[in-house]
Amino acid sequence: YTNATITKNFDGQHLTDFKALLENGALSFSDDGIPLTSTKTLRDALKLAKKHDALISLHEEDPELNGILGLNEDIAEKHFHVCGATGVAEYSMVARDVMIAYAEEARLHVQHLSKAESVKLVEFVQGLGAKVTAEVSPQHFSKTESLLLTAGANAKMNPPLRLESDRLAVIEGLKSGIISVIATDHAPPHADEKAVDDITKAPSGMTGLETSLSLGLTYLVNAGHLSLSDYLAKMTINPAQLYNLDAGYLAENGPADLVIFADTEDRVVTSQFASKAANSPFIGETLKGVVKYTVADGEVVYQHQN
Repeated sequence: YTNATITKNFDGQHLTDFKALLENGALSFSDDGIPLTSTKTLRDALKLAKKHDALISLHEEDPELNGILGLNEDIAEKHFHVCGATGVAEYSMVARDVMIAYAEEARLHVQHLSKAESVKLVEFVQGLGAKVTAEVSPQHFSKTESLLLTAGANAKMNPPLRLESDRLAVIEGLKSGIISVIATDHAPPHADEKAVDDITKAPSGMTGLETSLSLGLTYLVNAGHLSLSDYLAKMTINPAQLYNLDAGYLAENGPADLVIFADTEDRVVTSQFASKAANSPFIGETLKGVVKYTVADGEVVYQHQN
């Protein structure tokens, strides 16, 4: 599945050919981790998206309001003595973009929000009838900035882990349906890049795929915030419907892409990942959920070994 860029070469100024990209298989448009700082470019992109009934997905951080990325502003100042990633950099851009999407009646998806204020803004604009959706990553409903003190650079990610009040706010957003999608934000740098003495020099990102299911089972389902079916909907059918994918459901003659797992069985997270990188702040933690089988297109591609 292809997510095409909004602007050419991520330049933030010149829009790509939405029509041609859609005709050639693009499902949606995003400049990935690069925010659209130009208000005009954003508005033009949303106008074009509305014209073609396309989805725009945005990473919401104003670079002019941020310091060092990956470190929440509170712990950055108190412990690392630097200016970190501010909350206002996220929610001020969320406010701008969702209101322009409302004005243009365009579909907009807020990627991996992390602040309580961002949840409130999405709730507000949804109440106006805007075609705005939002997602959160498992790490942001599971942990706070304090994980940096024990896991180091492996807990450095963008947006950063925030405060306990933010963690609880995104959980409330998941419970109410304001946040309809859980996405891994899988972004693992090379181990050598993470293994630097100065955490401010380490790149942001973590291996998200390997622990995404277990974090939700542990911190949402087992904690009593969501039912198992509600949680799985946010991991499967909701994102599939958002991107118009023939996926995320069980039906005879439907897509045979399945994960069979023991939802209450404990696992200790090890570095034995299938991903090429294993830089995860959750290694060593005991989480719920053990995957027994993974089936892709009808073929068993993974079987758990006891």
